[in-house]
Amino acid sequence: MDGSLEQAWSDVVRTARRTVDDGLVVGTSGNVSARVGDVVIVTPTGVPYDRLGPADLVAVDLATGRQVRGSLRPTSELPTHLAVYRATAARAVVHTHAPHATAVSTLVDLLPNVHYAAAAMGAPILVAGYELYGTEELGAAVLGALREGRSACLMRNHGTLVHAATLDRAYEHTAQLEWMCRVWLLAASAASAAGGSPHTLGDDEMARVAEKLRGYGQPPPPDRA
Repeated sequence: MDGSLEQAWSDVVRTARRTVDDGLVVGTSGNVSARVGDVVIVTPTGVPYDRLGPADLVAVDLATGRQVRGSLRPTSELPTHLAVYRATAARAVVHTHAPHATAVSTLVDLLPNVHYAAAAMGAPILVAGYELYGTEELGAAVLGALREGRSACLMRNHGTLVHAATLDRAYEHTAQLEWMCRVWLLAASAASAAGGSPHTLGDDEMARVAEKLRGYGQPPPPDRA
């Protein structure tokens, strides 16, 4: 288990640094976690990601939320991370304060289907109602926006949350969500100036995309004897 925890911590830190490098968070905002068995590896609160090293590993027990590894305090958003792991099959969670997504969260109750990529996250992507950060209430609001199998949501006046089977996939979808929000803001602004509205994709079309995405990507390599 220790080796798995160390690898998960390395992956969590790497992913957290990507959120900064790609402009999805500023300073120490946002947080990243990964589940290993019944343990959740999570970024600490208030520590710049570029200062984190192997000795800074932070881990908590999934069932109780009790810290089981590390001296740094876990992220203040730990209640939301734990709520997602307890209610879904998630193995990784990425939360950001991405600017375009946060802007969209103040404008609508769901992200219009401006691009078919939203189907991979359970379109339409909903906006969780505003709750004070770091609270059980915020976790409940996020779960409400993740209902019906969705793996991503916007958080009102706050940011984004995405869960997936791997950190790479959670990050990929986080970046895609921010891009879609930027596209919608651009399209909505241009359409408003012209007295119209952006064209969006209907539920039937998104369902067709979701079905096609089931076979997307490269097939797994053949077993080697």
